[in-house]
Amino acid sequence: MYILPRCEQAVIPIEKFTKYALDHDSDTDKATAFSLALGYDKSNVDELISNIRDNLPNYHAEAKGDNGHGMKYEVIMSLAGPNGKTAKVLTAWIDDRENGQIRLTTAYVDK
Repeated sequence: MYILPRCEQAVIPIEKFTKYALDHDSDTDKATAFSLALGYDKSNVDELISNIRDNLPNYHAEAKGDNGHGMKYEVIMSLAGPNGKTAKVLTAWIDDRENGQIRLTTAYVDK
């Protein structure tokens, strides 16, 4: 199995969730999916980030090509949420050539 390079150093910007994926004003569909499928919202965003970070080394990373800024990766993981349910969550990453960080670019509940 191929895991995300340097996954132990992965940067997960909280704003990807508070201003986007869990923000009903920014992306209602993603926010609703996280809430219904797993029980995550802005009030427990730190728990979601920890869940992703803890599970990242356990799942296969698929290289998706280099967009000129760095290699992109996709990791689909099965996460258990605070509501007791489990769902697949797609996370996308970039190995940013400019600053050398492995950084989360997006996350959403996968169907």
